[in-house]
Amino acid sequence: MMKFVRIQALQIGLVFKYGAYKQLLSPGQYWLWSNETVHVYNQGELLQNPPCDLSILLQYPDVADALDVLEVSDNEIVLQYEHGLFQTILRKGRWAFWKGVKQYQYIRADVSQLEIPATIDLVSLMPQPLSAYVRAFNVEAHEQGVLFIDWKFDRVLTAGTYYWWKNTTPIHVLKADMRQQQMEVSGQEILTKDKASLRLSFYVQYQVQDVVKALVENKDFDKQLYVLVQLALREYVGGFTLDELLDKKGEIAPFIVKATSAKAAQLGVELRTGGIRDIILPGDMRDIMNQVLMAEKKAQANVIMRREETASTRSLLNTAKLMEDNEMLWKLKEMEYVEKIADKISSISVSNSGSMVDQLKQILGRGN
Repeated sequence: MMKFVRIQALQIGLVFKYGAYKQLLSPGQYWLWSNETVHVYNQGELLQNPPCDLSILLQYPDVADALDVLEVSDNEIVLQYEHGLFQTILRKGRWAFWKGVKQYQYIRADVSQLEIPATIDLVSLMPQPLSAYVRAFNVEAHEQGVLFIDWKFDRVLTAGTYYWWKNTTPIHVLKADMRQQQMEVSGQEILTKDKASLRLSFYVQYQVQDVVKALVENKDFDKQLYVLVQLALREYVGGFTLDELLDKKGEIAPFIVKATSAKAAQLGVELRTGGIRDIILPGDMRDIMNQVLMAEKKAQANVIMRREETASTRSLLNTAKLMEDNEMLWKLKEMEYVEKIADKISSISVSNSGSMVDQLKQILGRGN
């Protein structure tokens, strides 16, 4: 028996009889025997689930001419484009597309290498769909990075985003903040030259200048810098007695910065400035210092009182000598006393006999 088959425009038909390929049908109308099977495909699309192995189909020239076949080997991917627009990623295997309507372009990439070809537009393909094949590293505007490939230092990375194929080659990026930073060295228990114990907190401001020295030639540069400042503090404090240290505390920061600058430069770091946050004495030491301070203040108060008493006595002596030699001063002093007495007495009776001063003397004499 016969059966009618129509192949639409932009389609292709493959005729099989008893599982074997017989012929290729282009668009049109056909009569086929009932034991013949037609598989219809759209032109420009991927040949999926072929009725037999693709290798067998490609042995027939008419089928091979109608297919665009790509071989993708191990460690390869192929990017498919149509009119410059990305379509899909072809992985390892054999891929066949029907020719005709669509015109495809392909970019091959060897993912066993690290560098990604410039022909691949990563801006439009990241993070999707290439995220499974690409590893990305960001270096911020205030940072610098160092690149290690296969555990070996390769180069310095400035600000930007970097992409490499994701494969078995290890890649590491270490980054350093290039802005000015501050380190706290707090709670340091230190003995002075006279064995007085104190706790000191110090800060230092620094900036990374050489990222290679900081991250490649040294490990944990910030921890090493902390130890340098700590040792310099102990050296300075241990060279003075407690009293000397308190007098020279303003000189600690310049000394620390100067003493550690050269070694810090070997770490790729420039020291900017530093300073003491606080100096804390133990409780018993504070009590002793307070007692000393109180004793000093009392001694200063006694000296001032003695000085004032001496000055007052000297003034009285000078006045007495002047009054002894000058009768007029004596009279004025008497008048001063009369004025003071008058302020305290409500009324005074004075007779016509004798001088007023003599009468006042008599009144005062009786009062005594």
